[in-house]
Amino acid sequence: MSYYFSKTLSGVSFDDAIQRVTQALQAEGFGILTEIDVQATLKKKLDVDFRKYRILGACNPPFAYQALQAEDKIGTMLPCNVIVQEQASGGVEVAAIDPVASMMAVDNPKLREVADLVRQKLQKVIAHL
Repeated sequence: MSYYFSKTLSGVSFDDAIQRVTQALQAEGFGILTEIDVQATLKKKLDVDFRKYRILGACNPPFAYQALQAEDKIGTMLPCNVIVQEQASGGVEVAAIDPVASMMAVDNPKLREVADLVRQKLQKVIAHL
């Protein structure tokens, strides 16, 4: 089982991809809690050049609440990360964590139900880009 699902966008700028992903997430009830600019961070901390790479910490509050009610330590796996990265070929790849795969280590059937629902929503986000 893969731990993510992804899609490569062609003919789309990196900034446009970020905007599309943000809008698609909002359409499925997610907000962006965190945004990490990996390229800028690596330049600042290590003085290395790196491709455009952003990590978006997406959260759907009702599902996060359900997950936290089912498993109080599940916050270690929240929010759901979505990456947007520039490819050498010129495309932009968008990938989202598969919450079912990431939560397999937790033996809790109630959590599995929430993970399945979040998976469906994140798959819709990727599919509609």
